[in-house]
Amino acid sequence: MDEVVRFFNEVLGISLVKIDHNFDKPEQKHYFFGDDKGQPGTLVTFFEISDLPGNTLGPGGMHHVAFWVQDEDALRAQIKHLNGMGIGHSEIIDRIYFKSLYFRGPEDLLIEFATDGPGFPEEESP
Repeated sequence: MDEVVRFFNEVLGISLVKIDHNFDKPEQKHYFFGDDKGQPGTLVTFFEISDLPGNTLGPGGMHHVAFWVQDEDALRAQIKHLNGMGIGHSEIIDRIYFKSLYFRGPEDLLIEFATDGPGFPEEESP
């Protein structure tokens, strides 16, 4: 978890706001990351499970974590930041409805920064 804390702090700029325990397994630590106040909507949490096998793609696995950024200029700023930290990444990918940037974090976690728009046309909304 030390690497996860460092990565979220230094690379993503997301603070560790609380360490608690897993209420289902009190021996496991529960880490909360978010803005400086830990406001709802900003939190990402992780359990520290030392004997868990590595993540594999497929049913029951996690593919990636996505974070919102305002626009393509914000994606370009993230590219500059990642380059400065020596972290490899994709180029900006046009997903038609939004644009994305991908890179790997601790334990090979795929991370995406995605823009807000232009969004889905109204006739395609769920």
